[in-house]
Amino acid sequence: MLNKCVALFVCIFSLTLAQAQTIQFEKYTLPNGLKVILHEDHAAPVVAVTVLYHVGSKNEDTARTGFAHFFEHLLFEGSENIKRGAFDKYITNAGGALNANTSQDRTFYYELLPSNQVDLGLWLESERMMHAKIEQVGVNTQREVVKEEKRQRMDNRPYGSFLTEMLKRAFKVHPYQWAPIGSLDHLNAATLDEFIQFYKTYYVPNNAVLSIAGDFNKAELKEKIAAYFGPIPQGKAIVRPSVKEPPLGAEVRDIIYDNIQLPGVFQAYRAPKQGGDEYYAFNVLSTILSGGESSRMTKTLVDKKQQAVAAQSAPFFNEDEGLFITLAIANMGVKIEALELSMDSIVADLKNGLVGEREFQKVKNQITTGLVTGNSTMAGIAESLANNEVYFGDANLINTELEKYNKVTREDVLNVAKKYLNKDNRVVLYYLPKPKAATK
Repeated sequence: MLNKCVALFVCIFSLTLAQAQTIQFEKYTLPNGLKVILHEDHAAPVVAVTVLYHVGSKNEDTARTGFAHFFEHLLFEGSENIKRGAFDKYITNAGGALNANTSQDRTFYYELLPSNQVDLGLWLESERMMHAKIEQVGVNTQREVVKEEKRQRMDNRPYGSFLTEMLKRAFKVHPYQWAPIGSLDHLNAATLDEFIQFYKTYYVPNNAVLSIAGDFNKAELKEKIAAYFGPIPQGKAIVRPSVKEPPLGAEVRDIIYDNIQLPGVFQAYRAPKQGGDEYYAFNVLSTILSGGESSRMTKTLVDKKQQAVAAQSAPFFNEDEGLFITLAIANMGVKIEALELSMDSIVADLKNGLVGEREFQKVKNQITTGLVTGNSTMAGIAESLANNEVYFGDANLINTELEKYNKVTREDVLNVAKKYLNKDNRVVLYYLPKPKAATK
């Protein structure tokens, strides 16, 4: 009884903390369609300037995959007013940092700057949106950059190809069937005009959210935003994929031979899209399986049975469709079939009964901590606001998402486990070491 009271107190304390840290923001739209979200916070003299473009690998042509990720690199090349190679230097010389990332559904750029340099961030992002130079010299340069990234992250990294291999088996008709890295052959075959057209189609204000968080005067910043971004012409309406992926229908199994020492089991269950009650229940389920050292997969596979050197689950939810991934890397001498049986046994336990109250409360506390921590930086706040606005049409989800997790019951977790974690709804890949003759 004492342990339950302590757990309940921790949960109430965490919930109170999260509620006390309500994120205040203002949202509005410029005449050209650019959505703007501003969170003014004077806690530290820093500012995060971010732009989220609602374009990812799912928006690509089947014969031109990899465009969205390629543009993540290409649009650091320069603009009509920024010399090639100077984009990064402006930020680093100002004492800031910058980066970008691409997913199936979005491309996200950000600059972290001293607050007295907010104009610099606005200027750079407005140049990216309005005046980016799409030239053959930049295309050629960034092709080599992407090739090197693929070599480092996929070709020469153990198990690095698993997402690519998984996606093309899990999806047959939806553009989610390829990873954002796409095909280098497609990039090599593309013409300069095709790159220019992609830019003109998707890098437009009505397909973007400018989200800024940090130390600024909101009234002054709004005037600057209007000056930098207001003149950019609105683009045409974006046509988005509407295809619906049919059920998998039966288990898909395959073997991938890789330059690895230890075999691995990778499983991907088809899952719902992000948002909705099932989405939140799935995130709770995933935390139960692999949320830290006391999670079920780690305790059973790594600690108790010592069948795996690593084990985890990962929700892979997207705007249209989702996957739920479980994986384990076998310990030396462990048969991969035995490891898979143990993984399946852990999943079966979730389908055969309710999670214990104490374990369930612990997981809820972990999720609360994660949400609060994720929104503890200006960069995290700016990104959350943009994501929530684009994917759910509700930037204020940053303040209400915890309520959705708190509404998840043990019965909800049991129901999604029974509905989705079934063999006829999954892809299973065995990663095995290449035969010695093949590695010479």
